[in-house]
Amino acid sequence: MPKKKIRKALDIVERMVGDDQELRATIEEESMNSHVASLVYAARKQAGMTQKELGELVGTTQSAIARLESSDYGGHSLSMLVRIARALHNRLEIRLVPLDESKRTA
Repeated sequence: MPKKKIRKALDIVERMVGDDQELRATIEEESMNSHVASLVYAARKQAGMTQKELGELVGTTQSAIARLESSDYGGHSLSMLVRIARALHNRLEIRLVPLDESKRTA
């Protein structure tokens, strides 16, 4: 049952966005920011660390970690994400994936 509700919500969003490529780009960027924030939060929690402990481990402050974990934050730096990954005994992977053909622009 939940998948049907999600599909309906996605259909509504799709109708609202239409062919507005700028809005699509904004939504994609915000989605990526939210995803990165979730990854940092989940990795920190899995390691059993507080924001302050992680901040001290990577040489920054608790408030900087809080910003990184905020879905509204768009200033994720690659170097900071690498430092966090290493501190949590992870590695950072970045991939480029082809766009859906229907969404490609010239």
